Amino acid sequence: MFEFDQYLGFLAFLTILTIGFWLMIFLVSFIPYWITGALIENMKLKREARKKELEG
Repeated sequence: MFEFDQYLGFLAFLTILTIGFWLMIFLVSFIPYWITGALIENMKLKREARKKELEG
């Protein structure tokens, strides 16, 4: 069936594939959250700047 080095190569391949899969899931879920937070923060800053400008 498999020799020992083939078995180790297969395990390394599965490990790299699994790490890549979970990294992709993390990034796909984290990046929209990060972008949304940045947009909300930017809107708050612009709103504060507009208030200060109207106040004088």
